[in-house]
Amino acid sequence: MAKLPSPQKIWRIWLGSQSPRRPILRWSATDKLGLLMVCLLVAIFSSYKLLAVPDLKPGDISQVNVIAPRDAKVIDTTDLKEKKQDLKESFVQSIDKNKSSDLEKTVSKKINILHTKKYNNFGIDFNEFNITKPEKDWILNVKDNEWEEWKEEIKNVSKKMLSQGIINTLALDQLNEASSLQLIDLGEKDSPNRTLGAKILSSSFHQKSNLKVDKLKTNILIENLINQEGINTINVKEGSIISRKGKPITSQEFDILEHFNKVSRSPRPLKWLITFSESMGSCGLLLMIMRREKPRLQARHGLLSLTLLLVVQLTKDWLGPIASPMQLILPPTLLLSQGIGTITSLAWMAAASLIWPSSLGESSEVRLIIACIAGSFIAFLGRRMRSRAQVLQIAVFIPFGALLGQWFILNQVIKENNIEFNNLSIDPNSLFNETIIISSILMVTILIIPILENTFGLLTRARLMELADQERPLLRRLSREAPGTFEHTLTILSLAEEGARVIGADVDLIRTGALYHDVGKLHAPNWFIENQKDGINPHDEIKNPYKSADILQAHVDEGLKLARKYRLPSPIADFIPEHQGTLKMGYFLHKARESDPSASDKRFRYKGPIPHSKETGILMLADGCEAALRALDSSSSDKDACKTVRKIIQSRQVDGQLEESSLTRAEIEIILRAFVSVWRRMRHRRLKYPSFNPR
Repeated sequence: MAKLPSPQKIWRIWLGSQSPRRPILRWSATDKLGLLMVCLLVAIFSSYKLLAVPDLKPGDISQVNVIAPRDAKVIDTTDLKEKKQDLKESFVQSIDKNKSSDLEKTVSKKINILHTKKYNNFGIDFNEFNITKPEKDWILNVKDNEWEEWKEEIKNVSKKMLSQGIINTLALDQLNEASSLQLIDLGEKDSPNRTLGAKILSSSFHQKSNLKVDKLKTNILIENLINQEGINTINVKEGSIISRKGKPITSQEFDILEHFNKVSRSPRPLKWLITFSESMGSCGLLLMIMRREKPRLQARHGLLSLTLLLVVQLTKDWLGPIASPMQLILPPTLLLSQGIGTITSLAWMAAASLIWPSSLGESSEVRLIIACIAGSFIAFLGRRMRSRAQVLQIAVFIPFGALLGQWFILNQVIKENNIEFNNLSIDPNSLFNETIIISSILMVTILIIPILENTFGLLTRARLMELADQERPLLRRLSREAPGTFEHTLTILSLAEEGARVIGADVDLIRTGALYHDVGKLHAPNWFIENQKDGINPHDEIKNPYKSADILQAHVDEGLKLARKYRLPSPIADFIPEHQGTLKMGYFLHKARESDPSASDKRFRYKGPIPHSKETGILMLADGCEAALRALDSSSSDKDACKTVRKIIQSRQVDGQLEESSLTRAEIEIILRAFVSVWRRMRHRRLKYPSFNPR
């Protein structure tokens, strides 16, 4: 039986299936945990309402227009609750047998205490019963048979009183009088045996009760009372709108929805699991697509895209059905297309649309489709916009184009289905207002893009164009302090730019990276041959190839320090070390081996890393070919130039410098021919004009 590949192997196959294979930037465990937490939050906020019981309550925003399926009369629960509130003091009580038994035991206990005191001749003070002298004499003189008869009468009367119910709010004197009336068979009202019996009963029952509220009988009583007064009902006609989408659900609308079983009273775990899994899968697929587009993708770029997805989910959850797909989808799509790439923005838009709430009405489906179409335009155009003014045009024209699309499609829906426009949740005014709002949000997004560029390390086209401005302080300093290096940079820029253009690489990125790749030479311009004057070479004076090698390596290290100081984005700073890779400093290695044949070439190699992108790989080739092409004499042919460039490129390939650059052999051949064409333009001949000797 064939063994299924593990998820980790599938992931590696997915990322490594490009040709040639591109190097993958490994994310740390902390980065992965952070991304996982955001994915979980997105999934939770996308699905938690499916576990809510009930799923609706008065005051919630209606997700759809609900139509009554039939005629009905529905009880107004609000009116019912108000009447029940008015009748909350009405209740039915019944005898609690356990409490009655306890009270009977109390009566018997007190009688027994009196009997005990009789034989002790009341040697202990007995103020509990407040016994009078006649009562005390009666107790002392009463015969046993008379005592038993009196005792039995007291118990019978207590049962009779308990069967009628005892309340705990009756005053003691009233309770004593009631007890005396029940003991009429014991003689005159003032006879000691009768007054003593009344005292025992009243003291036993005072502030006590043997009653309890009978809930069943109380509910029957309240219902009978309410029926006598009459309950308000809501008349519902078949086909009428119970609740309108985007409007708060009133208490009466909730009663009707519940009557027609439109309110779920139980959680939906299966649907929750499906929605939760769908959201997690969307987040995972988004990250996979982003990493396939850019294997060197930084974790914070993935975190930005997932955070935007979480913000959209929170906003949808807050606004409910009144949330506009275009207002929520277009701004993040513009931001991601500008900062990361077209494929990433399209994948994000697909994920946001996939986990959009399923309860979409007819007009909402139209709006979501149009939002996706508008978002696709933004994704494709946003990455190509080379200035913020061009991006601003997108913020104006795309929303108004979407306005026309919605207007046309909604009108078609109305005509085909004979729907009154008022029944739809969108009217002409709201369409226009939404367009203005979307344009405003997009403009605000454009304003905050520079902030997000620094926070998340984004590199937009506008930012690249700004950095490529040769009037920027670092480039002006390079042109003043190291003019030879600056001219060398411009020549390399021409070669690298044409090489990137012919294979479809990022021309703007390589142009900007080329301008900054040698800024580290500012730390010691005179140590580099292009800046030396009068043929004075400091390397010849020190005659130490090891120190010279350290100076060459220092221009990379110092360049990285300047990149941090001037806050150059990391994709631009990568050109500084990667354009040299781990190349040998061949001249100084040769000098070292003249005196020490065993000198290791590792000591005379740059620290790297080797190029990790097509752009830095092209710049390495341009940097190596520039001096060789300039050294060709005027009689050299294209074949000679091609041979020279090929030799340099092959040396880089043999040295393993292009292994991680993802440049194919075909692309390298195309770049070679592009370099030769640039060289041809650089060496074009001019006509020699005759000298003019004015008289």
